[in-house]
Amino acid sequence: MTELPKTFEPGPIEARWYDHWESTGLFRPERGEAEPYTIVMPPPNVTGSLHIGHALDNTLQDILIRRARMQGKDALWVVGTDHAGIATQMVVERNLDSQGVKRAEIGREAFLEHVWEWKAQSGGAITRQLRRLGASCDWSNERFTMDPGFSAAVTRVFVELHKRGLLYRDKRLVNWDPRFQTAISDLEVETRDVQGKFWTLRYPLGDGSGHIEVATTRPETMLADMAVAVHPMDERYTALVGKQIRLPITGRLIPIVADEHADPELGSGAVKVTPGHDFNDFEVGKRAGFAARDMLNMFDASAHVVQTADGLVPGDLLGLNRDEARKAVVARLEAECALVKVEDRVIATPFGDRSGVVIEPWLTDQWYVDVKPLAERAMQATRSGAIKIVPESWAKTWYNWLENIQPWCVSRQLWWGHRVPAWFDDDGNIYVAESEDQARTQAGNRPLRQDEDVLDTWFSSALWPFATLGWPEQTADLTRHYPNDVLISGFDILFFWDARMAMQGLEFMGDVPWKTLYLHGLVRDAQGQKMSKSKGNTVDPLGLIDRYGADALRFTLTAMESQGRDIKLDEKRVEGYRNFATKLWNAARFLQMNGVGPSQSVEAPVAILPVNRWIIGEVVETLAKLNRAFDELRFDGMADAIYHFTWGTFCDWYVELVKGAFDDETKAVAAWVFDQILVMLHPFMPFITEELWHGVGERPYDLIVAKWPQPAASVDAAAKGEIEWLISLVSEVRSARTELNVPPGERLIGYIEQPEPSSETLLDKHQDILLRMAKVSWQPVYGKREGAVLRISAGLTELVMPLQGAIDVSAERTRLAKAIAVAEKDRDGLAARLGNPSFTERAKPEAVEKARADHEARSAEAERLAAALARLG
Repeated sequence: MTELPKTFEPGPIEARWYDHWESTGLFRPERGEAEPYTIVMPPPNVTGSLHIGHALDNTLQDILIRRARMQGKDALWVVGTDHAGIATQMVVERNLDSQGVKRAEIGREAFLEHVWEWKAQSGGAITRQLRRLGASCDWSNERFTMDPGFSAAVTRVFVELHKRGLLYRDKRLVNWDPRFQTAISDLEVETRDVQGKFWTLRYPLGDGSGHIEVATTRPETMLADMAVAVHPMDERYTALVGKQIRLPITGRLIPIVADEHADPELGSGAVKVTPGHDFNDFEVGKRAGFAARDMLNMFDASAHVVQTADGLVPGDLLGLNRDEARKAVVARLEAECALVKVEDRVIATPFGDRSGVVIEPWLTDQWYVDVKPLAERAMQATRSGAIKIVPESWAKTWYNWLENIQPWCVSRQLWWGHRVPAWFDDDGNIYVAESEDQARTQAGNRPLRQDEDVLDTWFSSALWPFATLGWPEQTADLTRHYPNDVLISGFDILFFWDARMAMQGLEFMGDVPWKTLYLHGLVRDAQGQKMSKSKGNTVDPLGLIDRYGADALRFTLTAMESQGRDIKLDEKRVEGYRNFATKLWNAARFLQMNGVGPSQSVEAPVAILPVNRWIIGEVVETLAKLNRAFDELRFDGMADAIYHFTWGTFCDWYVELVKGAFDDETKAVAAWVFDQILVMLHPFMPFITEELWHGVGERPYDLIVAKWPQPAASVDAAAKGEIEWLISLVSEVRSARTELNVPPGERLIGYIEQPEPSSETLLDKHQDILLRMAKVSWQPVYGKREGAVLRISAGLTELVMPLQGAIDVSAERTRLAKAIAVAEKDRDGLAARLGNPSFTERAKPEAVEKARADHEARSAEAERLAAALARLG
């Protein structure tokens, strides 16, 4: 047996063990007949790098997978990456731009060749980083949303949804990104408050009898106005409904319509309706009887002004971008005396999260999925319990979104992605098929051209739980591992991914994609602020791993993951759990130096000594807490159970209690308990536990595939009571000695004032430990003790320890009195501050929270010092 190094260095250990696990196939050992257990990893973007959210998400998944593997299950963690349409296209375009090459110049096929080259060379960064975190995925079956098998599944689903009447082409408003010239999803829109203006315009009535005023934040869009709306109950405008107004600049006549969208309390109560460039106006326009094909569109794909259908936009406005058009339109309105007033206003403005440009609501032809029937099935599955949402508080949000779901725009105007499997003939007829040959057969062999669009990446990733298992082929993995057991997901993609997986799984597999949906919160900075590059408060998980090790970061995220709450990540916590790893390392070295090696038994060894019977019972109770926390997906409860047992119960107490008394029984028990710690801790801190598993002696197998604990033992109540009595006595003596400044080496003499047989028996039995751990020698001499004494509860009696000669009692009284006065002054000052509404209502929440915490701390300190002074009489 090689002696463990004195210093714990995580870096080399982590690299060595991960390579070993992966190269020997231990992430998915052959267990074809075992109970299946399945998790699919939310596929990170192929362009991505590991951020702290990934670290949390994948740590939680890895914990569940490693435990399932140790339980002997056929544990499959599906891993792969998403092709990330816009993000990848943007990266490759940027690379080409740096070489002086433009995408449009080289064409689609050549551009896609560049994308695949980039993917082969640079697209695996995040998967390498996941390995550093310790993610024990089935890398031998890694998937990619653009690999041939997955692409076949995407095409099959598109065609089937079209056959079932659930997928269709329609002209509607979309979020349009003028830089990338594509529709984008709501998730890719970032709303920012921008300092803008509110323009009030005067529109004359068509018959010249008066005018109506409307207000807008986008005066340039009046070129495409199609109506003015007023509330049907607004008596000011009742007589005007049905009349026409003549638009300034273009002179076009448009109707005044009644619609509840107009708010009588806002501005003039009349609003301009531009259905081709505003989502609310689009709905108003439809209610007013405008067909989408007739709605005016005044911008091209790059958001430059174009001629509208009626040809009335002045020529000098054509070709202007949105900012230029706004200035020109406002100047014309002012010249025509149609501008009433301009007010400053903060405007909530949509921006593309990647392009950084203002998003334009734009009228265009796109492919849509009618998800209403699919949503009904997803809600029914949740209500029946087939899908369990944890924490349950998210269920209300889930139902609310599904109940109010809108058609899903699934097409994107990109080159990188799954090409829409639809073909057009010269007459505009559409043929949806899995191949061009099938489409040509449908078209009677007429010439066809394929739709240029690709599918939204969320469309393909919605198939992840079953397409990664081989669907539409009926593979063995698909049969065994669908539905999955649990999905770990951030709540921010509850609708964009989670709900869509539920809908597609039920539609194409006839069953839910996973039995449990666990939603975790966001990782914020130490002050609770959302992390962002602009704030400079982002945390690099790889940097934390470099400094403290992956185990420390993993345990930190686990300990702080409390259902439904965001995590305030403080680097000091990571440092603290690195200290926990060091504590475990040092405990292993101590045991090794005392002849303790690997346990020879999975079951608890036979024990006679109370301290050994007690620690076996503590393992049993800890395992019960841990298993219960796993069952309830209480990650913070898991960490709490194993941390307190390892650090407190085992390292701080058991090891100290048996120090110098390692007989054969104690060696066997200590070896068994330490093995149980390594097994229970392995899912959370896999690297150090595997290293120590082998470091304390030869093993026939690796810890990663060791059996999850089944101690076949029970709690010995008598031993538990005896050792807890001893621990309490030693703890209280130590604490009291510290409070009263009793020198560490000063031996105190302990007495009981009246005979009490049961307590005396325990004091006799454990006097060596009392002397070694608390520096108290027990004397069975009775009688009242006068003067300054320590009085500590010892079961049914008190242990009384005279202090005269051990400390300067008078000086200690003076010191404590001064310390109490300082603590009370601080306490009262903080109480006054907290009682002042001007502070609690105006100060930052974190400042108020800190003041409350400081007040509680100083109050507790004052009470503790007062109790210490009282001990001195």
